Amino acid sequence: MLDTLKALADPCRLRLVAVLLAGEFTVQELTAILGMGQSRISRHLKILTEAGVLSVKRQGTWSYYRAGGESPFFAAIRTAVAQGLEGLPERARDLAAVALVLEERRRRSQEFFDRHARQWDDLARTLLPVPAYHDQLLALVPEGQTVVEVGLGTGGLLPALAAKASRVIGVDHSPAMLEEARRRLALAGLAGIDLRLGEMTHLPLPDTAANCAVLNMVLHHAADPAAVLAEIRRVLTPGGVLALADLGRHEREAAREQLADQWLGFEEEELAGWLIVAGFEDVSYERIDGTAGQETVLLVKATTPGPLGPYFGSS
Repeated sequence: MLDTLKALADPCRLRLVAVLLAGEFTVQELTAILGMGQSRISRHLKILTEAGVLSVKRQGTWSYYRAGGESPFFAAIRTAVAQGLEGLPERARDLAAVALVLEERRRRSQEFFDRHARQWDDLARTLLPVPAYHDQLLALVPEGQTVVEVGLGTGGLLPALAAKASRVIGVDHSPAMLEEARRRLALAGLAGIDLRLGEMTHLPLPDTAANCAVLNMVLHHAADPAAVLAEIRRVLTPGGVLALADLGRHEREAAREQLADQWLGFEEEELAGWLIVAGFEDVSYERIDGTAGQETVLLVKATTPGPLGPYFGSS
């Protein structure tokens, strides 16, 4: 307890904790957000991490810091601390700086996909091969429902989704990717699929607009995965289904530059934590291990609470 209180007894470290309660950031990003030198930021992070207030996640050569370490005392007071930190004098400035960092992540991703839309399918297949998993992912999608695919890319999954769903909506933040998807649908003679330009964290859909959301190899490109899952929760109906396929944790550092990957895959418990915070329940996983140079694929299914809420089920 004393180590935790000492670690928090500094204005700069309080600002760091406040920022990291809102997301995961690298040392470089934190220097930009707080406007401090790297050595100063690193020293404060070391103190907070050793006190168990923060934890660090290694992603290749990058290290992401997050609030919530090994301190049971900090876990017990976290909610009260978070509320108190909203009153920090620099809070508005820091939140604006956080938004700029996340926007820069998003901008780099969009520019990459706009440049490489025509070559995307070949790039992904060649540079980051995975085992076949589409049939298992599609099996998670309910029949005859309204389905939204978030981050549809070139639309490779859309024909199969259209065969199962009563209505399909596709959303992507890259105009070039949407154009490739439209070309694919035209060649396949498919009409009636609603393609929309939009961000994963600000979907162009009203609340409870879809019965199912599909994310196919998208979340590792997201600037803020937790915010994406919270937004998907918003657009799903009560009892709605999230069907997600993404990479398991890997060490292919080159994927950051070659494929605009923000995250080098995920751990199951990491995804589960974000999903529970976002309001999902009944989270289940299937792990499809790769062979001969392939990376592991994680298939995740989660549901939103039913019409009676999370604590009332059918008798």
